Formats: sequence, structure tokens, C-alpha cells
Amino acid sequence: MRYDLVIFDNDGVLVDSEPLSNTILAGYLTELGHPTTYEESLRDYMGAAVHRVHDLVLERSGQQLPADFDDVLHGRVFAAFERELQPVRGAVDVLERLTKEGVAYCLASSGSHERIRVGHRKAGLDQWFEEEWIFSSEDVGRGKPAPDLFLHAAASMGVAPEKCVVVEDSPLGVQAAIAAGMDVYGFTGMTPAERLAGATKLFGDMGELADLLV
Repeated sequence: MRYDLVIFDNDGVLVDSEPLSNTILAGYLTELGHPTTYEESLRDYMGAAVHRVHDLVLERSGQQLPADFDDVLHGRVFAAFERELQPVRGAVDVLERLTKEGVAYCLASSGSHERIRVGHRKAGLDQWFEEEWIFSSEDVGRGKPAPDLFLHAAASMGVAPEKCVVVEDSPLGVQAAIAAGMDVYGFTGMTPAERLAGATKLFGDMGELADLLV
């Protein structure tokens, strides 16, 4: 094993949440007078913490989003999760294999702790993650593409950055891992390979990942 710690992104890597959450985000922004397509939401916000939505809308329109934007967005997303969310195909098999082989892993997500837990309960992934193995952009000052979240996760798990590998599916996440001095395996299930430039390796099927890691 080349790595002492595998750091998973959550949305789009472990839970198949990106289509749901970006459909809802695009619709809500459009409803608020900031027309946004699903494709634009994926391009601009996939892998990012919600503060990026506020920042880009303000930068582009000079307008601030409503004070209750986060609460309304999260309420709509959580409701969709409860109805429809599923694990990414093959994700459970990877976690089972890592556990069997004794490989340490954790999760570092731009989403809130509440979002992570809601999604994991619905997708049946909660049994695979102890609370102390879950890290959120809420825990650090800056979200991806800053390296802070990944560095925080590694430090908390007691592993040097150069002994970590990150599993990511967004350009912002790949940039954050590189900035943290970590190898990164880019999952191209939803993201074109060219948008994950700089990744150490690319793979298109979660079933391939265990053999890459172990």
C-alpha cells in the first residue's frame, strides 16, 4: 500500500448527490432572479462549499442572496435526499475492501456535517464512518480549492500529507488536494477527464478504485 490514509470526498464519490443537489441549486437561484442551468451549477459549484455560491452571485450581479438562502437550500436538498439518494455504485465495495485490508480512510467534504449525516443515513453508509473520521468545510476557515480541509483531515488522523491520497470528482477538489501536497485520484463518473487535470490517476468506475489503492 502506497498510502497510509485514503481521504474520500463525499458528494459524487460516495453518495450520488450531485445531480439532485445541483438541479435544486440551479432551480433555486433561477427562482431568485439569477438564471442558472444545471450545467452551469455543476461547472461553478460542484465540490464547493455554499459560501462560493454567495461569493459568485455577489461578484456577478452585485446582489446578495437572501439571509435564509442556506436554510432553504439545505431544506430542499435534504428532502430530496430522503426521497431519492443512493450510494455511488461500487462505493460500498471499496469501503469493505479497505476495511478488510486494514487501510485507514476518512471523509473530507465541502458539505456540512448535517448534510453528510443525512445523506449517509439514507444511502446506508453511516455504518462505515465513525464521527471522528468525518471532516467538513465547516471545520476550517476556507473550503476547496484551498488545501485547508484536506490538511486538517490528515493532521486529525495523524498522517503526513505526502502519505495521503484523496479521491475526488471535482476540479476544485483536485486543486485542493494538489495544494495540500497529496496525490489525488480523479473519478470521472460525472466529470470529464480534462476537467480533472493534474490528478495523479483517473478512473471512471468506482469498481476500479480498490485495486488502485490496495
